[in-house]
Amino acid sequence: MQPVASPELSYRREAVREPSSLDRIFTPRSIAVIGATERAGSVGRTLLENLTKGGFAGAIYPVNLSRASVLGIQAYPSIHAVPEPADMALIMTPAAVTPDVVADCAAAGVGGAVIISAGFRETGADGAALEREIDAKRRGMRVIGPNCLGIIVPHWKLNAAFALGNAQPGNIAFLSQSGALCSAILDWSQTAHVGFSAFVSMGTMLDAGWCDLIEYFGNDPHTRSIVCYMESVGDGRAFLKAARNLSRTKPIIILKVGRTAAGSMAAASHTGALTESEAVVDAAFRQAGILRVDSIEDLFHMAEIFSTQPVPAGPRLAILTNAGGPAALAADALVQADGTPARLSERLVETLDRSLPEHWSGSNPIDLLGTAPPELYGQAAILVMQDPGVDGLLVTLTPQTMTNPEATASAVIAATKGAPKPVLASWMGGPSVITARGMLRAAGIPTFDYPDAAARAFGLMWQRSRRLRNIVEVPQPPILSLEDLAQRGEARSLLDDAAAAGHRLLTEVESKKILGSYGLPVVDTRTASTEEDTVARAQEIGFPVVVKLLSRTITHKASAGGVFLDLRNPDEVRKAWRSIHGAFATKGLAQGFLGVSIQPMVSRISAELIVGSSVDPHFGPVLLFGAGGSHVETVDDHALALAPLNARLARSLVSRTRISRLLLPLVKAGVLRMDDLADAIVRVGDLVTEQSRIVELDVNPLVVSSTGLAVVDARIVIRTERSAS
Repeated sequence: MQPVASPELSYRREAVREPSSLDRIFTPRSIAVIGATERAGSVGRTLLENLTKGGFAGAIYPVNLSRASVLGIQAYPSIHAVPEPADMALIMTPAAVTPDVVADCAAAGVGGAVIISAGFRETGADGAALEREIDAKRRGMRVIGPNCLGIIVPHWKLNAAFALGNAQPGNIAFLSQSGALCSAILDWSQTAHVGFSAFVSMGTMLDAGWCDLIEYFGNDPHTRSIVCYMESVGDGRAFLKAARNLSRTKPIIILKVGRTAAGSMAAASHTGALTESEAVVDAAFRQAGILRVDSIEDLFHMAEIFSTQPVPAGPRLAILTNAGGPAALAADALVQADGTPARLSERLVETLDRSLPEHWSGSNPIDLLGTAPPELYGQAAILVMQDPGVDGLLVTLTPQTMTNPEATASAVIAATKGAPKPVLASWMGGPSVITARGMLRAAGIPTFDYPDAAARAFGLMWQRSRRLRNIVEVPQPPILSLEDLAQRGEARSLLDDAAAAGHRLLTEVESKKILGSYGLPVVDTRTASTEEDTVARAQEIGFPVVVKLLSRTITHKASAGGVFLDLRNPDEVRKAWRSIHGAFATKGLAQGFLGVSIQPMVSRISAELIVGSSVDPHFGPVLLFGAGGSHVETVDDHALALAPLNARLARSLVSRTRISRLLLPLVKAGVLRMDDLADAIVRVGDLVTEQSRIVELDVNPLVVSSTGLAVVDARIVIRTERSAS
């Protein structure tokens, strides 16, 4: 028998995009199946059967050392015996021999490989070593896997996965790190009528990862949206760059597990304790325009919605219904999803008064009552969609005695056809509404079993709309004067000197000096090592003053009794010195005592804020803004963003905190300039981006007082390794 190949093989790779190194995996003309077998129930047999039954039109070359044919197809004893360099190899050999199989494929000119075999990184150190060996031997050959289910590309009639069934054609690229979930989703998609442009089980991502696949399907003309099941991010910065470039034109929707992961308990700063990994992921996705969802159902609902509906211009949703209870349920769900029930204009209400039954609700939700005929639904939908105060429409229906679900669906379809605003539907019930639901879906109107789910979906649509506005904001490097450059160079030297001395935690004075070199409004802070020097420095500054412990080892001075406020004369300063010196220099804590710092007491404080940073292992420097002061970790009012930022992104960061609402009266009163606050946040972002030694930073509190913003206290933690500089 000869290898399977169609004499009518006439398709070619898309000419509308640049060639990719992954083309030979996702659009192969020939496939070598290494480990093909006839053994019933085996992976090798299932894969070969799926390839042939799926209609793949290219050549299939089973590789089996002991058989002349497999399932009637000519087989070959090794990849070197295959009559041409295969575009793609499907590998399902034992883990121990897989590195050598990959080396043979690379030597034979195979374009790419999908490694189905398990027994690698997921098994521990020995398996990880095998992965490293594969990586060394692939010699640039692209690899999907190992330990994956395989891939399906419906438009190429390629089913190279060992799952039951095949994927229906569609415009969704589904990428998953879980093979088991892939099997379940594939089975579910058959009854849910969800189609795919590609279906990819990624395995342990030895080579091709999120960045590669998002870029690939971002350029794929068959793909309109990308949905992902994610367990780990990998190279976060590269992933976000790829996602950011794509999400302007194609939605990326991610279900990422691990929201409950605990943060680091060893953090030396407030910021380090507050920036838990999943909160950082949320911040990263927000800045890249990625929509994060919490369920598989939402994952595919949103993909369907974005493939048929425009994003809303605002959060205001109108709800059209024939039953008040379900509509109220939808309104509650809408508010919880950060949407807003649209406030109907007086003109619209007057128009509806003339058209609707006397006892209609008179407001949004618009209750047409249980006797509403189809034409009333259509007429109301037209009027509501014309109101400039409405950003989207949800139409709900419950089957009642006089209800005609199909005719009502037809009326809504006709009324909203070509509308520039999104339209969602919820035809509640069972058999009596099945046909109507199909009509709505066929017309491109996403349909939900229950109205609260539809309202939550609109909230997610609005979330994507907001994120699209932010991704156009790309921070640019600051334009610096020679003086600025010199000051930043001094900051680097100070950090390098501290690292050379083995000082991981900088003193308050050192931290403030570095912040000052980046233009932060640092209060005058001086140091003293004796009682008399402390009094002298206080007199130079002018009363009232603050005296604090100066230390490299005690991080939270106030809770340790090392801070004395509002000292108004030399006697009070002496008492503060003696208390600090007695507590720390003479009671076994001498190593933590370097003297004291003295600074003016800032009066008329209107707000205490925190601006901080920590370094995430995947995404790099992360900025934190929120309510500050001594109770910062218990107040739990903060928001995160990835550094660097520009002024608009800094303002957006501020707006996502509760304390931002308390700052508005200060802005109106002229006590605070929002531009100054945004500038301070931007400068902290520049600092932690440029100075890679900094691993944690707290500006806490950054106070708003009658004289403006002031950095009252600061803490910087650095890495001391030579490579950091």
